[in-house]
Amino acid sequence: MTERTVLNHCPYCGDQNLWPHESDQGSGHGEWECRSCLRAFKVTMIGNLSRPPLGGDR
Repeated sequence: MTERTVLNHCPYCGDQNLWPHESDQGSGHGEWECRSCLRAFKVTMIGNLSRPPLGGDR
């Protein structure tokens, strides 16, 4: 996964009317706007998860 992955659906309304968001405050990297519900949001990767051990409770 790269930080430039294109989203398919808005996390708020589920619509596909997404566009890159260019704001005056940020770099615009990872920022998206949904033109259906009129929300702007930022998607960032926090990190990788470790796998649970085999036979674990989880």
